[in-house]
Amino acid sequence: MEPSRSTVVRRAVRSVLLALLVGAGSAALTWYRLGAVTRATVWAEDGGVFMRERIALGPVASLLHPYAGYLHLLPRLIVDLAWALPVVDYARVVTTASCLVVGVVSGAVFLLARDVVPSPPIRVVLAAIPAVLPLMPYEIGGNTANLHWFMLFTAPWLFAYRARTWWGAAAVAVLALFVVLTELQALFFLPLLLLAWFPLRDRSGRRAWTRALPVTAVALVGLAAQVVAAVTDHRISKPGSPAFGDVLAGWVLQPLAGAWDPDVGAVLATVVAHGWAVVLVPAVAVVVVVLVAVLVAPLRARWLILALAVVSGGVWWAALLANGGAAQPWSQPTAAMVAVPPQRYAAAAGMLLVAAVVVAAGVLVDARNWSVAVRRRTRPGGATRLVGAVAGWCLVAAVVTSAVLSVGPGVTRRSHGPVWAGQIPAAVAMCRAHPSAVAQVKTAPWAAQVPCGEVLGH
Repeated sequence: MEPSRSTVVRRAVRSVLLALLVGAGSAALTWYRLGAVTRATVWAEDGGVFMRERIALGPVASLLHPYAGYLHLLPRLIVDLAWALPVVDYARVVTTASCLVVGVVSGAVFLLARDVVPSPPIRVVLAAIPAVLPLMPYEIGGNTANLHWFMLFTAPWLFAYRARTWWGAAAVAVLALFVVLTELQALFFLPLLLLAWFPLRDRSGRRAWTRALPVTAVALVGLAAQVVAAVTDHRISKPGSPAFGDVLAGWVLQPLAGAWDPDVGAVLATVVAHGWAVVLVPAVAVVVVVLVAVLVAPLRARWLILALAVVSGGVWWAALLANGGAAQPWSQPTAAMVAVPPQRYAAAAGMLLVAAVVVAAGVLVDARNWSVAVRRRTRPGGATRLVGAVAGWCLVAAVVTSAVLSVGPGVTRRSHGPVWAGQIPAAVAMCRAHPSAVAQVKTAPWAAQVPCGEVLGH
């Protein structure tokens, strides 16, 4: 029996309200975890190339201007917004807007993952991953220079989603536009578009595949533009050639370990002192449970788990290949490597890895999703259901515990400033004496060149 129209509307409204609540909570938690000094400090490209090119090219021409082989639509839009407001508020606006983007990502994932993770509590955990990941505040949170990692986290859910209405299809396509014009590596998830196309017809016999056309067109055109930028624009970073053993060991020591403990140096020190077993035993246990979930998962969940896990490793590997300076002899760790800080690529790979774990948990706790039992036309026994549920909830508990243990403001790459707003009074005084000069406002780790006309004009 099909639910009535009023019931469908009530469910939709309830889902949207829950998504708004999840999004608001994620945005607030991201903002809180950064700490006061970090929130008030401008990071890297936000006061560097993005600001310089906004000043030089204007608000329109700068939007799709490539930098380091990428298009950065969303960061450029946020810098435009911040630049239109008083200069003294630049850092606060950029940080707040970046935190709000994390909230939008969380709310969107909560809605888009409904068919794959039907359990609302587990879906809340999945949607909150960008905000609760232990490594998030260190570098990628609260700045536009790293927003592309959050776009990457959103990509698989946008590409795999089967829109039920044309309004939903349009909303997914709009969100996908920001994703693909901000993050080139969304290309890794492109095959998931097939999940949006099949089955070709819905229950009423209508051609449901047509609603996959908008997101498919946007994804293909946007990523084609990213590929053109990648092959035509100059990259400053020199490529690396890491050994596979170092790639794999580094993935264990940074993304995987950082998903539990933000102090990856302490994890490495433990490995040096006590051997690899301290990280490999729990890692193997998690891998085994996830593989079991893959075996029993329905088609859509199975491919999403695999895609998230594989791309987690792929993003880490691609980062080491593209940035030679990030390479380390991870397979032979030494005490000196304890000083190596968390890598921003580790945070991105960690988000995808934790998402794969949470989706796997959602499969295990819901016995209805055990496709193996369905194919055999048998019902899984009570013991099997119990073991699956316990394993799934243990995975969820591990994710929640790691989040709770690192929920407070921690050390970031901006923890020691320099605070942007505190430098503006001196810049104003200098500009009043030399109106045609350029004020230098320190950022982490560089400095911003702000024309005095802008300093005084605001």
